[in-house]
Amino acid sequence: MKRMLSAVVLILGLAPASQTSAQLLNKEAPVILGHYHLNVTSVAEHKKFWVDTLGGTAIKAGTFDVITFPNVLIFLNARAPNGPTKGSSLNHIGFSVPNLRRVVDRVKANGFRMVTAEEAPAGVTVKDDIGVTGSGIAYALGPDGVKVELLQVDGQSAPIAHHHIHFFGDQPAEMRAWYMKVFGATPRQTQVNGIIGADLPAGGLNFSQSTGPVTGTRGRALDHIGFEVRNLEEFCKSLEAQGIKIDVPFRKVPALNITLAFITDPWGTYIELNEGLENIK
Repeated sequence: MKRMLSAVVLILGLAPASQTSAQLLNKEAPVILGHYHLNVTSVAEHKKFWVDTLGGTAIKAGTFDVITFPNVLIFLNARAPNGPTKGSSLNHIGFSVPNLRRVVDRVKANGFRMVTAEEAPAGVTVKDDIGVTGSGIAYALGPDGVKVELLQVDGQSAPIAHHHIHFFGDQPAEMRAWYMKVFGATPRQTQVNGIIGADLPAGGLNFSQSTGPVTGTRGRALDHIGFEVRNLEEFCKSLEAQGIKIDVPFRKVPALNITLAFITDPWGTYIELNEGLENIK
């Protein structure tokens, strides 16, 4: 895995630094947005989407099927979800690509549905499944209703790279403030289409006002997100000092050579905290 010291950049048209590794980068950062954990009806169907269609790499980590992309790991848990990503506080995952038209055509050719017309922000014109804004955006619907945003970033060297996670809720400003306080995310000054954000190495955190009620994430297709944290045991102590409940206390997982803990944000997003996950290959 290569180190990358540059920060993740803004959504919708600003290019991230060149990325070539299929593992977690920014290993020396205090906190990294490092992984997603999906509940999946069919591991094979998800591999068709994440590997054959989007270009991730399938590996095994202990008993887990994992898909790696530059800057993020996606864990597949063979358990039928109780709902899609839309309607939960984690609305979708975002990836950047250098040629959006090529990826959209491959998504459709492999039998998955493009939902750009339904999911693009208000005011964005959609032509042939691509939203005409910046260099272009599109939305695909993967197995089990996992919504994925694809952004074109001209000049990006990697064929695909992790870009952001997008939260929806009735308190987007408060959500952003909480993630800035707890994880040290840097506030983003620019707003696009009403989206406010903050950034961590390896991934942006985007926040939007929901148009209706949203649920917590446990049991959904995107069950939880994971942050890689340096000095995790001390970090957990600092969370408790702030009055944040630790749902699963700090513990070691010898099979993966990591440590972990779990918390839940005030809006129901389940969060895994890890140390050592960047060593998974």
